[in-house]
Amino acid sequence: MKAVLVTILTAAITNNYVLVKFLGICPFLGVSKKLDQATGMSLAVIFVQLLATAVTWPIYHYLLAGRIDFTYMETVVFILVIAALVQLVEIVLKRYIPALHASLGVYLPLITTNCAVLGVTVNNIRDGLGFADSMLTSLGCGLGFFLAMVLFSGVRSRVAVAKPPKSFEGLPITLISAAIVSLSFFGFAGIITNLFG
Repeated sequence: MKAVLVTILTAAITNNYVLVKFLGICPFLGVSKKLDQATGMSLAVIFVQLLATAVTWPIYHYLLAGRIDFTYMETVVFILVIAALVQLVEIVLKRYIPALHASLGVYLPLITTNCAVLGVTVNNIRDGLGFADSMLTSLGCGLGFFLAMVLFSGVRSRVAVAKPPKSFEGLPITLISAAIVSLSFFGFAGIITNLFG
């Protein structure tokens, strides 16, 4: 149980794909204005990451790295799998939660090109993780994406009512806020392993 917690917390906090590895910045900046949008996008990303890992890990190990080496096709195959899963999520949201589908707008199809989703699936393979560890890491990365989105949504709501200098309004204050939130996550480096060590 301790190993499971360490894996999930390390992926979510100390190796946060958005705030530490800087992957998935597009939806992070684009959909974090409102908490409900940030939450919906995060849940969709968690779902797609878990499904993508569950599908791409066996594809890589049993097909691409099989008797004939097709590992050079990894990126193309993984993107196709992720695109198909995003289409599935979009169909489900459009059918059952149309308000969330409408509020996410163009950012929902952008999960296909969200480098955090692709990065998790590729890094699980590169790190030589087994299927269970890959799934735990994907869950942790998804929870880290959720945490980053919710925290930054709160920061942006505070910035929206603030009166920054004219030259900082809009994108500059958003990027400065993102940098400060990101910097705070670097303070967690080493804490998880020492906490459970």
